[in-house]
Amino acid sequence: MGINQMEFTPVIGLEVHAQLKTRTKIFCSCSTAFGAPPNTHTCPVCLGMPGVLPMLNRKVVDFTIKMALATHCTVQPESRFARKNYFYPDLPKGYQISQYELPIATGGYLDIEVDDRPLRIGITRIHMEEDAGKLIHDPDRPVSRVDLNRTGTPLMEIVSEPDIRSPEAAGEYLRQLRIILRYLDISDGNMEEGSFRCDANVSIMPTGSSVLGTRTEVKNLNSFKHVEKALYYEIARQREILHDGGRVVQETRLWQPDKGRTVSMRGKEDAHDYRYFPDPDLLPLVIDAAWIASMRAEMPELPARRRARYVADLGLPDADARVLTASRELADYFEACLAEFDQPKTVANWIMGDLLGLLNARGLDITRSPISPANLAGLLNLLDEDVVSGKIAKTVFEAMAASGKTAQVIVEEKGLVQVSDTTAIDPIVDAVIAGNPDEVQRYRGGQKKLMGFFVGQVMKQTKGKANPKIVNEILRKKLG
Repeated sequence: MGINQMEFTPVIGLEVHAQLKTRTKIFCSCSTAFGAPPNTHTCPVCLGMPGVLPMLNRKVVDFTIKMALATHCTVQPESRFARKNYFYPDLPKGYQISQYELPIATGGYLDIEVDDRPLRIGITRIHMEEDAGKLIHDPDRPVSRVDLNRTGTPLMEIVSEPDIRSPEAAGEYLRQLRIILRYLDISDGNMEEGSFRCDANVSIMPTGSSVLGTRTEVKNLNSFKHVEKALYYEIARQREILHDGGRVVQETRLWQPDKGRTVSMRGKEDAHDYRYFPDPDLLPLVIDAAWIASMRAEMPELPARRRARYVADLGLPDADARVLTASRELADYFEACLAEFDQPKTVANWIMGDLLGLLNARGLDITRSPISPANLAGLLNLLDEDVVSGKIAKTVFEAMAASGKTAQVIVEEKGLVQVSDTTAIDPIVDAVIAGNPDEVQRYRGGQKKLMGFFVGQVMKQTKGKANPKIVNEILRKKLG
């Protein structure tokens, strides 16, 4: 078969850099807070002044061990820091402290699902390193400024195996990694602020072959949407080159989201180009079993296990469980509500429908919900006890969101208690029947769907306060 007739399979590996949620940098005590004036969170250590010595932040190691455990990696008993040598204006030392030959964790995996198919993505290694600074390019003049506040901010790099075969799988892998990082509370995963970044290694190979093609590295991927679009473009670009008889060049390419394309940035470096060698200022990092055990004891219930529990123990559909466990805070809200109103499906429906709809409309996340779990549970208890109808419950929900008051208070203030007294409902039903003789005749002639019309008329007359169940019962008796 000629090259023009060949089908190709994408081969994708991802390098994820997650900024760790420590108060201070990895090798000094400077603040990691985002948004400070340029070059104010710096010191002689992170600026690489002569004669200074780095000191490892233990919390960085704690956080990395937790991520290693969450992704089934083996935490190595001994690892080493290395100097990665390259020159760039935002790298004041002329090298980056990273890990190379002896990373802290190796050999893990992450299970994901794409189109209802389970996929296991191998994780080659996890290592720690320091971030570089930031170049700010003047849009009007050929001038670039250097902000070194970010220099020395702790990063955790998670390197996948080349197991990913589609842009969709790449996007899902990244989403699940980010969810785990946030569950562990070790990174905020904010892609806009650069605390969750990704580089993609992309190649294609003839379908059925095991020989990998020449890969390119794609940078500047700062959203899940950009990752998938950039991968689609790069796969198509490489396929077109091979179909035309050309050769893919190993290089680093830059994703331009405004133009929807990748462009060549520089030739792709290999490891030897960086002249790695062990950092002489840092001792080998020794991690014993007790340290690992202490981190394991602090681990929360992770999203996959929580999702499985919701399905097995609470009887929720898998789709509901996925929505509710998409963030630790949302799952915590669900469980707090469930503790006071023990009907999982009802609670799930209100959270996924009314509550998330309200939050989306206001641009809020669950941590800023104007309705607390206890207040939502209070409303659901009133609904379950027939104190309010379903329609009135929606009105009460909106009033709770606007005022912060409890459902009980709103119901009492507005006189919204559901009417279940048949002696009060009977005369209204009689009036509706008397006022609609044509509909009564058609109903008795077999058009039973008109029951909805009569119920609606009664509810209208009672301003939604009548108990719909009792209204239906009375109507059936009177209409025959």
